[in-house]
Amino acid sequence: MSLAMIERDDADRSCSERVIVLAPTARDGDVTRRLLAEAGIDVAVCQGWRHAEELMHEGAGALMVTDAAFADAGFAVLLNVLERQPAWSNLPVVALCRHGLEAPGLREARLRNLTVLDRPTSTRVMVSAVRTALRGRRWQYQIRDQIDSLLRADHSLRQADQRKDEFLATLAHELRNPLAPIRTGLQLLGANPPQDEAQYKGVTDMMDRQMSHLLRLIDDLLEVSRISTGKLILQRESLDMRRVVEMALESCQPLIERGGHQLSVTLPDEELWVDGDLTRLAQSLSNLVNNAAKYTPDGGRIWVTLARAGAQAVLTVRDSGVGVPQDMIGRVFDMFAQVNRSLERAQGGLGIGLALVRSLVTLHGGQVCAVSAGPGQGSTFTIELPLAAEDSAPAPLPAAEPEPAPPARILVVDDNDDAATSLAMLLSLSGHEVEVANSGPAALQTAASFLPQAVLCPAWMATSSRPDCARTRALRPRCWWR
Repeated sequence: MSLAMIERDDADRSCSERVIVLAPTARDGDVTRRLLAEAGIDVAVCQGWRHAEELMHEGAGALMVTDAAFADAGFAVLLNVLERQPAWSNLPVVALCRHGLEAPGLREARLRNLTVLDRPTSTRVMVSAVRTALRGRRWQYQIRDQIDSLLRADHSLRQADQRKDEFLATLAHELRNPLAPIRTGLQLLGANPPQDEAQYKGVTDMMDRQMSHLLRLIDDLLEVSRISTGKLILQRESLDMRRVVEMALESCQPLIERGGHQLSVTLPDEELWVDGDLTRLAQSLSNLVNNAAKYTPDGGRIWVTLARAGAQAVLTVRDSGVGVPQDMIGRVFDMFAQVNRSLERAQGGLGIGLALVRSLVTLHGGQVCAVSAGPGQGSTFTIELPLAAEDSAPAPLPAAEPEPAPPARILVVDDNDDAATSLAMLLSLSGHEVEVANSGPAALQTAASFLPQAVLCPAWMATSSRPDCARTRALRPRCWWR
């Protein structure tokens, strides 16, 4: 059974309590209707089998048949309908017959859920039999609803499993893309160190670009994980949205330049203060701008606009790109959604960027939407955020040049030796005195003699090492974790 076959409307629910009475004789039909209606039972009387067949297809709680109907040659059609019921259904049939089971045609019908009442019968017996049939039918409809729920759940699980497989395939592709040129660059530098400074810079710049792309992918995955598990904490502050735009566009500039796009930015003269996390809001905007750059052919146009609309700060990113089909516009913010899978592969991406935008904007109490006239017509993405109260905006502070950090004793703790060693080398180049430990016990032992002013320890280190690492806090009050 397909998902479409189990979609039903409210009319079907009302029909589930209806008793269809097939009584070729008008007097039988009128009397039965009156007696059941007085008992509060919904009745539909049919004198012909065609009408009864139509009502049965709409839905029924029970079928009541008089003995005169069994003699009708068309009754075989109704028997065929009953034989073709779905697995959950066993429509109760109440037969009013003068000769009980010996009534002509009754035994040949071989009905599975049959109650036979001898005529004449009392109103109390007839009403009781019909109510019993309706109670049994309600149980059948409950079973049907449970089957519907299971089918929907199975359909959702199959879709999720398919998306997971597609995501893993895309993830492998996306991770391999930057890793391959990085490895090639390392081979070039190792096998034949470039003598030309420009060539050397070209190789290292290429490796840096690819590594930045790789880190963005991993950062997005980590952000999605933190949001889904409720572990993302916003570092809220009163900030001017113009600062968000400047920070976001700075990170998007390389991709815009590679595509040869023309970027137009419109900012208001007034300050638009919001209560938000600068990094997360800039990440949301940069995801939208990067998305526009990826899905706009080279030499296209991108417009970024910030404006006030009542009590809202409105950020708009519009492009002249490939657009979004109407059947996809409502799903572009879904996890792993990809408008054009082949183009997505060519441009790079996991299908989580827009989902991340929606999650981050929602955490800020805002909303995001997408509009497109269709393929080839470009797209417009809009973020709306509530403005902060007028009195919450901080007074502007004079700009100050950041002071360089003084040399310090730093303990690097990481169970990945390559990661620890490379970070120690980088810190040493900045003038710091650095020691390395690859486990919690080793960190504690080193800290006792080294007395670090800061400890860098990754959150993903083995749990058994964390208590030992934490004990280094007692040695120096300025120890901290990354």
